[in-house]
Amino acid sequence: MFQTRIIKKQLHFKQPAGTSRGVYTTRNVWYILLTDTDNHYDGVGECAPLPALSCDDVPNYDELLAIACKNFEKTGEIDRKALLPYPSILFGLETALLHFRACSLQFWHTPFSKGKAGIPINGLIWMGSFDEMYRRIEEKMQKGFRCIKLKIGAIDFEKELELLAHIRRHFTPEQIELRVDANGAFTPTDALDKLQRLSEFHLHSIEQPIRAGQWKEMSALCASAPFPIALDEELIGIKVADKAKLLDTIHPQYIVIKPSLLGSFSGSWEWIARSRERNIGWWITSALESNIGLNAIAQWCATFDNPLPQGLGTGQLFTD
Repeated sequence: MFQTRIIKKQLHFKQPAGTSRGVYTTRNVWYILLTDTDNHYDGVGECAPLPALSCDDVPNYDELLAIACKNFEKTGEIDRKALLPYPSILFGLETALLHFRACSLQFWHTPFSKGKAGIPINGLIWMGSFDEMYRRIEEKMQKGFRCIKLKIGAIDFEKELELLAHIRRHFTPEQIELRVDANGAFTPTDALDKLQRLSEFHLHSIEQPIRAGQWKEMSALCASAPFPIALDEELIGIKVADKAKLLDTIHPQYIVIKPSLLGSFSGSWEWIARSRERNIGWWITSALESNIGLNAIAQWCATFDNPLPQGLGTGQLFTD
């Protein structure tokens, strides 16, 4: 039988992580330590709900996690149906069990997990002052990134356009692929105008231009936008029965897969399967997990044949 232990930690960002919803300086994570009392094998999983974003960011999270772990101890099985409303808990338990069963940190047998191949990723530029973002862009370029993703929507829009213009003065679209993520910062009334102005810089895509839950408005935007839109926050908390309905209503060009927010690997696979049926593109992204969670997400990502740069560049965010 299994025994579980929960270890709660507060992680500290090296630099404030700014989004249009606010700025993160710390974040709480819960680690599940899974032990087999007979064989003394261990497995570690990470539960990392994001404040004001995860559908399971609830006041009694500690209590719910403890109950889920106790139920797992009793049955030796993960009750995925019961944990669908709590995707970060499901992700933590699933990855702890993966680690346990693998008896190593190699969860899947891929060239990546064996250290023989890499995964193309985007270089992530967090929101900040103009000078801060400018410096970070320069650093990413010097490190050889060929796909850069900028968080926008927190500083003056004109300044953000200046940053994009700076990049394009030095690098063509063939040299640097640019993605932006608005985190729902635009409104339905000003979004199309802003997208038209952004299109001057030959962007690959924009994530979540308007806030989630506005299906009709997002559908109209996806139909008329001058460059592709990717759904991100829009996918969080959507029931299994409504996944196809959302995609058929909005018709996005891409979706962004974040396992710890979307029902772990099984729930994320459902989104990928439905997207493939509709010729909708996708990529996989970590969601500010520590390296415990990022390790599992990156290894899962490597099981797919997806040539797009993935969003896994969050492995050096914390001082811890």
